[in-house]
Amino acid sequence: MVLGDERAAVTVVEFFDPECESCRVFHPMTKMLLQEFEGKIKLQYRYAAFHRNSEMAIRILEASRLQNRYWEVLDLLFQHQPEWGSHADPKPELIWNYLVEAKIDIKAIKDEMFSDSIKSILEQDRKDVELLGVRMTPAFFVNGEPLLEFGYQELRELVLKNLKN
Repeated sequence: MVLGDERAAVTVVEFFDPECESCRVFHPMTKMLLQEFEGKIKLQYRYAAFHRNSEMAIRILEASRLQNRYWEVLDLLFQHQPEWGSHADPKPELIWNYLVEAKIDIKAIKDEMFSDSIKSILEQDRKDVELLGVRMTPAFFVNGEPLLEFGYQELRELVLKNLKN
């Protein structure tokens, strides 16, 4: 999924895991970055399913995209992540309860989440995670250049560097 101006000169790719606590914490910062550089950058979300229940959450996210509710569902997953994605006591079945808040057709989500198109997205992202050597999330690439030192300021500086080129 892409957020921001499709024609932007700078592309920030974030590999994330919806069950990752660091991704949850960093999520508002990526939105902040997008606001600061509105019209100049676009943010592409990719998946790195490293946690136990990540694939289920990703399948739900991708199926929600078909109902134009991707961003609402992503925000809900992160908002409620401590409940459904607790590493000590995960309860992924709770995700279904949160989807009601997004005014989404849950039956359609369940029907679509195992489709070939969603399977293909998961497979491609798995291959790219391996190819790019992504070992933890969130992981960022700005116009193909990896963010080597993790942090908001470091990501912002890499964006600025690419905006000047």
